Amino acid sequence: MTKRFLSIFCIIMLYSSTNYSTPNHASVDEMVCGRWQLIDDALTVQVYREGGEFKAKIIAFDDHDDTKPMDYWTDDLNPDPALRSRKILGMNVVEKLTYNPSTNTWEDGIIYDAKHGRHWNSSAYLTKDGLLKVKGYWHVKFIGKTLTFKRI
Repeated sequence: MTKRFLSIFCIIMLYSSTNYSTPNHASVDEMVCGRWQLIDDALTVQVYREGGEFKAKIIAFDDHDDTKPMDYWTDDLNPDPALRSRKILGMNVVEKLTYNPSTNTWEDGIIYDAKHGRHWNSSAYLTKDGLLKVKGYWHVKFIGKTLTFKRI
C-alpha cells in the first residue's frame, strides 16, 4: 500500500509540475502581448504574436470628433494611394518586432504613424513598473519619440 501511495504521489507531482504554456504562463518573449493603452488614453492597441514577429493593431482611439464613429476614419495620409481607404480601427501600426533575449527587448520593427503617413524603425521594452515603452526612430535610436503604454 505504501509503494502504491508513493507511486501515485510521484505521478501527481510530475503532472502538476509540467509546464503546458497556457496563456496564464506566457513565455518571456510573449510578455509584451495583450491590450495596452497610451498613458494619455488616446490610443489602445492589441499586441500579438504572429509567427516569429510581434505586431500591434489599433483597437480604439480618441478621434476628438464625437460626430463621427471611430470606424469612420481611414488612412487618408498613407503614401500609397491604394491604402488610403483602409480603416484606422483594426490597422496594424507595429510590425516585424522580434524578441532579443540578451537585452530583453523587442527590436527591428516598423511603426506606422497614421497622423503623418510615415513609417519609422521601432523597438520596445517593458519597464520594471510594467509599462510598455515603444520607440519610433529614424535609423538611430537616440533620435526619435517614445510612447508609453499601460496594460489594460
